[in-house]
Amino acid sequence: MILYGLKNCDTCRKARRMLEGAGHTVTLRDLREAPLSAQELDRFLETFGAELVNRRSTTWRGLASDQRDAPPPDLIAAHPALMKRPVIEAESRLLPGWNKEVLAALC
Repeated sequence: MILYGLKNCDTCRKARRMLEGAGHTVTLRDLREAPLSAQELDRFLETFGAELVNRRSTTWRGLASDQRDAPPPDLIAAHPALMKRPVIEAESRLLPGWNKEVLAALC
């Protein structure tokens, strides 16, 4: 299982702890240290669409309005913290965020 996120993200750390506590082997992929490839980003966008961009984040609020108009792949490539986190890859499927539905599906 791969958890795509940021090592300093509280939600990512919580998700990892809970998944490991449920017996899963979890690999955290910090998107600042190992950014998504163009193919991976395309796959994520095909799965989640523009919702992959977290428009409630402090990173989003810090962007100028002209920067916000950039296409989602460009935004996430330039600002990995803009990706809604975590994205969990388990059994060849991608699950967005850490909520009750994802928790129920994995734990």
